[in-house]
Amino acid sequence: MDYGVREPARLGETRLPDGRVLGWAEWGPADGAPVLLCPGAATSRWLGFGGGVVDSAGIRLISVDRPGLGASDPAPGRTLASWATDIRHLVQERALRTPSAVGFSQGAPFALALAADGLVNAVAVVSGSDELAHPRFARSLTPQVREMVEAVAADPGAAEASFAGFGSAGTLWDLIITTSPEADRAVYTDPVFQHAFRRAMDEAFSQGPAGYARDTVLAMGRWPFDPAGIAVPVDLWYGQRDTSPVHSPDLGESLSRMIPTATRHLLPAGGSLLWTHAEAVLRALLARLP
Repeated sequence: MDYGVREPARLGETRLPDGRVLGWAEWGPADGAPVLLCPGAATSRWLGFGGGVVDSAGIRLISVDRPGLGASDPAPGRTLASWATDIRHLVQERALRTPSAVGFSQGAPFALALAADGLVNAVAVVSGSDELAHPRFARSLTPQVREMVEAVAADPGAAEASFAGFGSAGTLWDLIITTSPEADRAVYTDPVFQHAFRRAMDEAFSQGPAGYARDTVLAMGRWPFDPAGIAVPVDLWYGQRDTSPVHSPDLGESLSRMIPTATRHLLPAGGSLLWTHAEAVLRALLARLP
């Protein structure tokens, strides 16, 4: 089955004012409507989506490696706010006008941080990691995830070191496969998709595990912005059969109440919606644009 994974049409790097570079990959027409992809945990710019949609829809999909992953230089101690600063420069340098954003899995808080900073005009959160450290989830996290959240709250530096010790492409691949329902395993183990996914994970760890570890600290901590202050349209996409313990315990229900502009889509599917429902996600996003 074709899950829409394609080789990037364009690869490049953008230098930031402090001398670091951000690596990126693009699909679709260079003059299309810009859509920034914030990838999931421990994956790089190489894993896109919607390969059968972006050209006909006129979408310029841009996946950006977060600092310390793939082709992007590290930025020790980075925050969700500094991520928004980096992307502001990227948008200016690459003349992306006002893009929209897609945040998949652990990429969700990074995409929402861009919205909170006024950098994007619409967001699609797909099987997104919720604010797991928020008190509303105090009783609904799995024991392992609760331990991670508590570790970050108690000592972020020690938690980051622990995540770095655990993080590797092989370990995380095994975790994804063992915690995914059959519907998602069918996607992830498809030979073409698995090759693309594993390559993106290997590239994400090409500089070591520090980038993944920092991402995980940011995802497991409290968000430094108020979701109620997000003013642009936000589509929340979740699958009823999504069994990932680090996405959203209530499949985005409470998040949809916290973001006043949010629309929640709950589908009879697993967590691999980015590849099984790419056209629906992208068409809905385009419909939100002014």
